[in-house]
Amino acid sequence: MKSLRSSAAGAALILAALAGIGPANAAAPTAAAPTAAAPVASTSPSALPGFADGYGLTVVPEATEVHSATDFTITVTTKQLAGRHRIRILLPSGYAADSGRRWPVTYFLHGGGGTVDDVAAAPALRSDSMITVVPDGGLKGWYADWVMQNTALGAANWQTFHTRQVVPFIDANLRTVPDRSHRAVVGLSMGGYGALRYAEARPDLFGRVASLSGGIDLGMAEIRAAVLATELNLTGAWCAVSTSTPSGTGRCTGYGAYVDSDAIFGSPYPIFGADHIWNEVDPAAATNLARLAGTDITLYTGNQGPIDHYTEIASATVKTRLDQLGIPSRYVDYGNGSSLAPGCDGSHTYGCWAPALADYVPRLAAAFAAADQAN
Repeated sequence: MKSLRSSAAGAALILAALAGIGPANAAAPTAAAPTAAAPVASTSPSALPGFADGYGLTVVPEATEVHSATDFTITVTTKQLAGRHRIRILLPSGYAADSGRRWPVTYFLHGGGGTVDDVAAAPALRSDSMITVVPDGGLKGWYADWVMQNTALGAANWQTFHTRQVVPFIDANLRTVPDRSHRAVVGLSMGGYGALRYAEARPDLFGRVASLSGGIDLGMAEIRAAVLATELNLTGAWCAVSTSTPSGTGRCTGYGAYVDSDAIFGSPYPIFGADHIWNEVDPAAATNLARLAGTDITLYTGNQGPIDHYTEIASATVKTRLDQLGIPSRYVDYGNGSSLAPGCDGSHTYGCWAPALADYVPRLAAAFAAADQAN
């Protein structure tokens, strides 16, 4: 594992190198990613489950998007974040008919430059065994409560929004099984960081976690540079392939407004402890990993291309440290993708993430079912 160079010039060179490799990686084959379905006229918002305001969230009824009776998007506002924010919800097909049944919930965290509609690129998440909730994570939210709250983006407390507001809001408005054994958090790329970080920060909420090609080792200069690239809106390789939009092209349109390079986690430079926040929220730190004892952990990564080359290193580091701590985990390194699916080339795309989720979701459903039997 490399440590971040102590000079600003050195870090800038790393950042520039990572931010500039997008075009080369853009030529890599990707699976065609489905776009969000258009609203279905035959299903009206009134036919959907009702959502009452609560936990600091206010629903914007006129902004509800209906894709089907079991696939819809609500919009909320909160003091924790500036503006409106969407939450896409996928219900099991039997949700309405089986009115006495409660369901486990999986939270899916999208990647940088992505949106809640990226879930359309992962059909396995439309499961009749669970509710899937896809909260907005921002183009560069990094699933964190930002150090700076006065940037062009305004209030940015993403972790608080998700863990202290969205989770109890969903439990209050849908028929969930509201315990950690029946709640999972799954994410890819930037969302892979978020998933592991949330599982560590709130083990009381999440009993199951999966990170796919996650930026999960903030001790790596390359991962820190990727965060800086999002802050500075440098649309390099991470942005180019971490989303299924627009229009299924697999290319994102950017990270939004420019913010200070210290906005999210503070200074990234390891000089006199200036980077202490980065270290405190590093999912790969042993003190944080120790909080995953008793959590069902799965890590997926390929090793091809300029991005998954680094996510493989990060994932292997996390796996090694979990082993050293005696914490069981499942680690799937599908390399060049040939062992995973014909459409996977081992790179940082939904061509690999969709089949990885197709492998994971049935295992997750079985774990949820086993938790039912244990109760």
